[in-house]
Amino acid sequence: MGLTLKEVYERLKEGCPGAVVEIVEPSGEAYAVVEPSRIVEVCRFLRDTVELDFDYPSCISGVDDLKNLWVVYHLYSVRRNHRAVLKVKLDRENPAVSSVCGVWSGANWHEREAYDMYGIVFEGHPDPRRILLPEDWPGYPMRKDYDFPEHYQGIPLK
Repeated sequence: MGLTLKEVYERLKEGCPGAVVEIVEPSGEAYAVVEPSRIVEVCRFLRDTVELDFDYPSCISGVDDLKNLWVVYHLYSVRRNHRAVLKVKLDRENPAVSSVCGVWSGANWHEREAYDMYGIVFEGHPDPRRILLPEDWPGYPMRKDYDFPEHYQGIPLK
C-alpha cells in the first residue's frame, strides 16, 4: 500500500520548503496548491524521491473559475501505488507556467490540450501548438467567458 495523500503532502512540504502555498482538504480529494514558479522543482522532487516515486502524470488539465485559470496535475506512482493532486493558480490575463515535459514526457499532450482549450502557456514546452483545434481557431473554448463564433472559415457553427 502506498502513502496517504496527507503523508505525500507532508513529505512535499519538508522536501520543498515554501513551495506549497496550502493544502486544501475539501469534502472530496485533498490537493496541494503549489507556487507556480516552483512547479518543476516540486514535480522533480515527487519523481526523484525514492519513497514517493511519482512516475506517471495521469492527467494535467486546465480549470477556469472566472477569476483565475488553474493547472491541475493528477500524479500517480505505479510502483508505490499512491497518488497526489497539485494545483497552480495563474493570472487570467497572462496564464503561463513552466512545462513539466522535462520531468515526464507524458505531460506533452496534456499541456497542449490545456493550451488549446484555455490558452495556458507552458513555457519551455517542446511543441507548443494546438492539438485539437485548427491553428487559426479564435480564442480558447473552455474559458467560461468564451464567445463561441457563429462562423469558422465561412462554415456556420450555430
